[in-house]
Amino acid sequence: MDLSDTRLSTDRLVIRHFRPEDFDGFYAYHRLPEVYRYLYADPLDEEGARAKFAKASNPRLDEDGDVAVFAVERVEDGALVGEVLLKLASKAARQAETGYIFSPAFAGKGYATEAMRAALDLGFRRLDFHRIFARLDPLNAGSVGVVERLGMRREAHLIQNDLFNGQWGDEYIYALLTHEWQVRPAIA
Repeated sequence: MDLSDTRLSTDRLVIRHFRPEDFDGFYAYHRLPEVYRYLYADPLDEEGARAKFAKASNPRLDEDGDVAVFAVERVEDGALVGEVLLKLASKAARQAETGYIFSPAFAGKGYATEAMRAALDLGFRRLDFHRIFARLDPLNAGSVGVVERLGMRREAHLIQNDLFNGQWGDEYIYALLTHEWQVRPAIA
């Protein structure tokens, strides 16, 4: 399913496909060590960012493992503040993983929660997912706050399940089911 025409609006944000002119903003936050601190990956160099941007510019969900990444733009000035994603975890079981990356320049303003609410609404109401989950580092208090404000339920705390740069890390898994989301008002 091609999602390049997807455009979601909230009070302060537009969630849409990436356009070529978004690359500089995309690269600006993808090269920051503080953005990658909890992602178990190294910040991107320009070549890596261009490859990731090319994939992000074609949001599709056809086969297990496909990822639809959407730019998050601030309405007031058109600034690229970050991105949200849905990853098709299991087509047969109608399950998706969700995630987000935001520029630290726009942190603390509620943009991640607002954009994620729209992404979850897209996943449950338009794409008919049964379950959407998020995986995150327990030390990432900001992300824990986002998923908890969205009403996601912590389903697991995996102990030392990931190794990066010689350090073991834990992981939380949060999730929502469609019937838990459907009781909320739809997002325009």
